[in-house]
Amino acid sequence: MSELRVSPGGALRGRIRCPGDKSISHRALVFNGLARGSARVTGLLDARDVQSTAGCMQALGARIDGDRITGVAGRFTEPGDVLDCGNSGTTMRLLCGLLASQPFFSVLTGDVHLRRRPMRRVTGPLTAMGARLDGRDGGQRAPIAIRGGALTCGPYDSPVASGQVKAAMILAALSAQGTLRYTEPVRSRDHTERMLRAMGVQIDEGEGAVPALIVPGGQVPEARDVEVPGDISSAAFFLVAAAITPGSDLIVEGVGVNPTRAGVLEVLERMGANIEPLDRRVVSGEPIADLRVRHSALRGVEIGGAVIPRLIDEVPVLSVAAAFAEGETVVRDAGELRVKESDRIAATVAGLQAIGGQVEERPDGLVVAGAPPAGGEVDARGDHRIAMAFAVAGLAAPGGTLVRDVDNIATSFPQFPSLLERCRA
Repeated sequence: MSELRVSPGGALRGRIRCPGDKSISHRALVFNGLARGSARVTGLLDARDVQSTAGCMQALGARIDGDRITGVAGRFTEPGDVLDCGNSGTTMRLLCGLLASQPFFSVLTGDVHLRRRPMRRVTGPLTAMGARLDGRDGGQRAPIAIRGGALTCGPYDSPVASGQVKAAMILAALSAQGTLRYTEPVRSRDHTERMLRAMGVQIDEGEGAVPALIVPGGQVPEARDVEVPGDISSAAFFLVAAAITPGSDLIVEGVGVNPTRAGVLEVLERMGANIEPLDRRVVSGEPIADLRVRHSALRGVEIGGAVIPRLIDEVPVLSVAAAFAEGETVVRDAGELRVKESDRIAATVAGLQAIGGQVEERPDGLVVAGAPPAGGEVDARGDHRIAMAFAVAGLAAPGGTLVRDVDNIATSFPQFPSLLERCRA
């Protein structure tokens, strides 16, 4: 599938379930692959990014038999070939931390998009712990070569709020001497802490507005069963779709509503979206709920500051919602979008302009004037979230949308096109 055409007409109704959370799926594989013992992981996302992680873990000696994972008790096997992370930045960054202390040589690479993405935010602090990593552009880009060995950890004040950097540092600290004291500007997604604590790893919290994470070295996790909730980043496309499509009344079941990921819900509610959480519960340590969303009139809002790390992946589809809202929406403090699978600020601005939206690009975000776009053709630039965001726009734009270069939808949500059609039927 190289292009996706979406035309308006027909409300979204019924009940759907989005695929498993991508962030939690990666971590369930990596942490149980590192652990002592075996565990079942159910609800795992069946998509290319997670398949890349599974393949790398198997190449390092972990066993995956169906939904059962048997770990290596902290001691991986030197891989016989380069480890291919595909399009998955999470896979590469977590494996940098995981392999930095292993007593062997390994190389991480990926597809053309991943090889363009910056890795310094992980390789830099790991090098400060004594890790030996190198790569293109002075260690900035993959392929990344790792000569594993002894590490020593101490305090690290991260300049960015990133769940991937945090996970990489914690993974490295588990096999290091000393104690990691990790701080970040605001709290990033906390799936790593939740899951590792459930696996018996000691992770304490210090004092401060954003408490430091304190991780003593010399720990091996114990394998634990994980039931993966639905991915809120995937659900966001359907929440926006139903909110902007007249007559819609849709329930998205079993969505993870972890507070460190649920910024999209807060922003949509501020925009006037009619979203009702149903049947709140906790599964495998993660809060989940069924989300009922109905069509409603939206209004423009300001999106910035501490909420950005909790919705960074949802900015493109929120920008689409803003195009159908009344008034102006300003997105700021989102410069990290420049270094995702594409430059998502530039790609979102170009997409909105291509369908007739009124938008201004800024260095760290964008400004969207509420003026419903007419529709048109969009280049997704090989980015799954850009592709799905502008497919959603086609539901409400009179001329629909034709989105090109959409193959990478399969990295996170291969069922998206069929599920979109099913809930319109």
